[in-house]
Amino acid sequence: MRIPTDGKLLRVFIGERDKWQGLPLYEAIVNMARKEKLAGATVLKGCMGFGCKSHMHSSKLERLSEDLPMIIEIVDSEEKIVAFLPHLDEMVSEGLITLEKVNVVMYRANSGPSAK
Repeated sequence: MRIPTDGKLLRVFIGERDKWQGLPLYEAIVNMARKEKLAGATVLKGCMGFGCKSHMHSSKLERLSEDLPMIIEIVDSEEKIVAFLPHLDEMVSEGLITLEKVNVVMYRANSGPSAK
């Protein structure tokens, strides 16, 4: 799979407790990205943060430690990212979605022991 040198980075900021059709929302988003054949997705779990409601979420506060911030990052061509946005519009009822320009330096996978 090739990504143009000038790609897009999509970031989705949600909460760990957010759900979509019974699944954790971050998992559902990654599954949808795979189904739509995007180049890849990574989920990052934050240890502290707050959003538009200014509720603090922190691993230090035991009662809030089950709803830590989650960030899903997806890099692909602008065309594929833009085509994916309607899925996110349906799935994400609360959160933040950002899109920025990125310069893809390398994207490759080892094809096995004989790969050079």
